[in-house]
Amino acid sequence: MVLLGALNRLLSAEPLRQRVGISMKGGQFQFIHDQRMSLAALARIANDLASRNIVLGDIWDIDGKQDYLNRLEGEGVLPSSGAVAAETSVTKLKTRVPKPKPSVRVTPTVRSTLIPQTEFGLYWPGRLQRHHQIWEELQFHLDLQKHVNAISVLMRVLIEISLENYIQRAKVNVHENDKLATRLEKASLHLQMSGKIDGKQMDVIKKFNQSEKIISADTLNRYVHSPNFTPSPEHLMSLWDSLSAVIVLFLQE
Repeated sequence: MVLLGALNRLLSAEPLRQRVGISMKGGQFQFIHDQRMSLAALARIANDLASRNIVLGDIWDIDGKQDYLNRLEGEGVLPSSGAVAAETSVTKLKTRVPKPKPSVRVTPTVRSTLIPQTEFGLYWPGRLQRHHQIWEELQFHLDLQKHVNAISVLMRVLIEISLENYIQRAKVNVHENDKLATRLEKASLHLQMSGKIDGKQMDVIKKFNQSEKIISADTLNRYVHSPNFTPSPEHLMSLWDSLSAVIVLFLQE
């Protein structure tokens, strides 16, 4: 049980499982690379854990997990991305689902939080602890109809610290006196040159440097500093939805 728990902790995030050549989505277990190589990699990991060549402390956060998998990759243990799995390696975990019965019309769910309660593929190293806490408050705890002022301020904080994470990790060339909008544009240009966002997304970011726009640094400043500017849930959602893809990329670095 301890061994299984440690293995589950190591492969807790989908991107980590994919490096070993497996995937688990929608109740379906699948080998996404060569099955023989993936099984050999899993056997090696299990052996390292059983023999205490690695312990929980070594793989406690995402950086430790990545370091260990990088070591296995360097030894040629992990399957290569070119080793594609055969169709027969897919195993569906079927559960008995009763046929839906006619019922009253379902009312569409109203979004109640700034960040939609869906999976964004993020995993959180220790250095992003505060980012993670703010993200969870905005995704699960703060209600858009009740906490617009708290949400507006926290959203600005999340944008700024996520941006700074990317600037530092990707070594984006910025100046000390650059304003938020300028730093955001420089970091986003770096993403575009890396092929991670397209020209349409870049056009949205460029609008962020313009005043009197809903999606702008001026709007964020008013959320914090203006005594008369009251944010609305609709404005907050519009701003978040426009920037969320870039913010996620800033946090994935």
